[in-house]
Amino acid sequence: GRQRERESVVVAMVGSNATRTCRAQVFSGGLQHFKRRPRAWSRPASQLAASKQGKQGGQGSIHFQVKVNASPSAPTQQAQASGYTVLFEDVIRQTQLGIALYDITEDVEKVLAKSQVKEGCVNVISRHTTTALTINELEPRLVEDVRQFLQKLVPPSYPYLHNDLQFRDIPVPFVGVWPDDEPINAHSHIIGMLMGQSESVPVHEGKLVLGTYQSIIFLELDGPRERKIGVQVTGLK
Repeated sequence: GRQRERESVVVAMVGSNATRTCRAQVFSGGLQHFKRRPRAWSRPASQLAASKQGKQGGQGSIHFQVKVNASPSAPTQQAQASGYTVLFEDVIRQTQLGIALYDITEDVEKVLAKSQVKEGCVNVISRHTTTALTINELEPRLVEDVRQFLQKLVPPSYPYLHNDLQFRDIPVPFVGVWPDDEPINAHSHIIGMLMGQSESVPVHEGKLVLGTYQSIIFLELDGPRERKIGVQVTGLK
């Protein structure tokens, strides 16, 4: 989000026995309105300075100030607070022609080892619309079965509308004409949507929680290309 112009949010609460309506003005983000059910508010002295005013017609008002800590993200993309760690890195892969499957488990384990997280989670995301991620066994004959099945399920030769470049808007940065190497790849997009492009793996005692035959598999659906896979580790050291 945008960096806040001020480090505080003034919250005014107007309450009744049935409903409390809270209006909060965040100076960099405008007004936000929301309702809360009646409950006992806990206001630590370090965070809230509250003062009650007189009631009128069975209603009362409470005014307090909440301090919001707004700190920019660290240049190293690693933030630590009370032992909690976040580390993000991109894994780069040069892929081959057509549909190809790659075991990226070791790449993810290297990022995990660098983070020194012992208990937490690893999130992996493919940053391309014609790729996919899954967790399964990467046995060579099974890999070939997967390739053949996906090509039969979503055949590249089908007359997809996406492939009719003459009817599509030309995106930035291209001006007036499609590039010569613009791929005819609707089938790759569809397979990516069906399979998904992210996975989450628990971390326990500093290791990925995977089964004996499970690997984190990156699928290239429209190669050859250079691809980025984002890996984020979060948890406690």
